[in-house]
Amino acid sequence: MTSTSKVAFVRATMLPEQAPPPGVAGPVKWLRENLFSGWFNSLMTVLAIYIVWSVLSGTLPWAFNGIWDAGSLNECREIRDARGLESAACWAVVNERWLQMLFGFYPTDNPVLARLFYAEELAAAGGVEVVFGGGFNATQQVEFISAMKDDVSNAAIFFFGYWRPLAALGLLVVAVAPVLYSNLPRSLLIFSLAYPFIAFFLLWGGSVWLPVLVALGFLTTIMAGRYASAFVGSLGGLIVSLAVFAIIFMNPLGAIGIDGLFPLLPQLRGALDGAMPWGLPYTASENFGGFMLAIIIGTSGIVLSLPLGIALALGRQSSMPLIKWVCVSFIEVIRGVPLIVWLFTASTLLNYFLPPGTTFDLLLRVIIMVTLFASAYLAEVVRGGLAALPKGQYEAADSLGLDYWKSMRLIILPQALKISIPGIVNTFIGLFKDTTLVVFIGLRDPLGLTNAIRATSEWNGIYWELYIFVGGLFFMFCFFMSRYSMYLERRLRTDHR
Repeated sequence: MTSTSKVAFVRATMLPEQAPPPGVAGPVKWLRENLFSGWFNSLMTVLAIYIVWSVLSGTLPWAFNGIWDAGSLNECREIRDARGLESAACWAVVNERWLQMLFGFYPTDNPVLARLFYAEELAAAGGVEVVFGGGFNATQQVEFISAMKDDVSNAAIFFFGYWRPLAALGLLVVAVAPVLYSNLPRSLLIFSLAYPFIAFFLLWGGSVWLPVLVALGFLTTIMAGRYASAFVGSLGGLIVSLAVFAIIFMNPLGAIGIDGLFPLLPQLRGALDGAMPWGLPYTASENFGGFMLAIIIGTSGIVLSLPLGIALALGRQSSMPLIKWVCVSFIEVIRGVPLIVWLFTASTLLNYFLPPGTTFDLLLRVIIMVTLFASAYLAEVVRGGLAALPKGQYEAADSLGLDYWKSMRLIILPQALKISIPGIVNTFIGLFKDTTLVVFIGLRDPLGLTNAIRATSEWNGIYWELYIFVGGLFFMFCFFMSRYSMYLERRLRTDHR
């Protein structure tokens, strides 16, 4: 008799796998571990659910029962009462004024709109040359444009009337794409460098030769310096670059009373405008407003402040006392004063420190001040990244025989910037939101336009709908920057995963 004969039963196959009990897996487990793990957490969960429900039960019906088609706040209230509703959002103000909230008082391309959507009336009035070329007086032209916009939908005005700022925004996406995503062709960076001049021409208009000649002037300055440095060294190349820059953009002989020969830029522009007068209708900066203004200031400040902030961070750690003192003084002075004070300085006081006869556009002055303000904060963020690197990284760069600039470019700065990504993006988000402060110096940012809209008799007394619309737009852009920061951190992570 074998040993197995004493066994009553031996299973020859495995039991099929069964689902775990509901309380130890799935949503029930998550709820028990995260929301109802104890009596205190259970009490807090119930209280939080009650608060959220109390808020949403009043907010969601107000938002989703909103009125989209009305000409004034009084009409919204009449429609609400006719529907028997206690409360309803008056989204009609957004439906009517969303173009103004986006673009401010930026002029539409009325000839394009008339050709595409008002062709019969345009032909009856005598054509584009008569209506927009001087045949109509100002009153007739305003009446024609007003009737045209009443007949054309807002969507058509958005895509075709504002094609210039929309083209600038679309090309901005193309320009920043190779900077944000390294898997794209590096040749696209050429377009990224050319984009500021293209955007200036699209937004401000005027002669096409101005941005072209400015771009060629900067290119000539850089190439002359690089070519000269091969013969007379870096310092000589820098002196040549400054001389070429002065000849193109300034009048170096003006100090001795010689005028008319320099700068070369206005003379070349005048010759080209006379031979080939190409361009777009000029738009003054005073007409810029809305969310477009926030994008212009925010984007310019972000792009310009990052390299300046890196230079200030390196200068603050420099062993040269003069450079270190200048950078420390700049950072401490800029950071120690609120941004609104610097904006008032740019608005009223900056011209007093410029040579007589010099005028700066207000928008340009604001961009300069915002850039300087953000660069001071970025300098400290980057300095924190530099300080976080172990000393061995600097010693490793020295052991490879690299000079200062190569060690910074190839070894130190890539690691320091990777460490500083959260702080850099946080500064960018704060900068973008701080663009709303320009309302205090007379620029028509989105919040300033809400005040102008609420000052009209039709929409006097409306608040939440406009602020929700503006807040949603800012949240969309800031959320994108935050998500890109997280993507970049994951992509550059070099630890064990």
